[in-house]
Amino acid sequence: MATIRELGPAETHLAYPAALELRPHLSSLEAFVQQVNEDQRPEGYRLLGSFEDGVEDAAAIAGFRTGHMLSRGHFLYIDDLGTRAAFRRRGHGAGLMEWVIAEAQRLGCVRLHLDSGVHRHDAHRLYLNQRMDIMAHHFYRDL
Repeated sequence: MATIRELGPAETHLAYPAALELRPHLSSLEAFVQQVNEDQRPEGYRLLGSFEDGVEDAAAIAGFRTGHMLSRGHFLYIDDLGTRAAFRRRGHGAGLMEWVIAEAQRLGCVRLHLDSGVHRHDAHRLYLNQRMDIMAHHFYRDL
């Protein structure tokens, strides 16, 4: 049975192994904790962990924030959602999604958003099973 809980700044390090699998470019635990705590949290970023008994680090994580846009209204955006390979297919991702959806509803958000790499087919199955729709292409430009 997984335990899902929000991680405060002193616990950010518990998310690093899952974050590193999702974002392999992360340079170090220290840089990750610093970026999350000093840059992202002040912008409203919140971090969840899904934990298994006897395992200190999170098996899966969800990082999210809320905002307002003319095109989206009041929304909750999931920046990061990933499960460590050793813990996949145990319900961590679905549990995190259910927690985040309930939080979005509690906060009065009208929509939940996330972007997903086109190659992440297992993640897409999860999102579609959570009754999410594909609504746009996401474009970017490196500067």
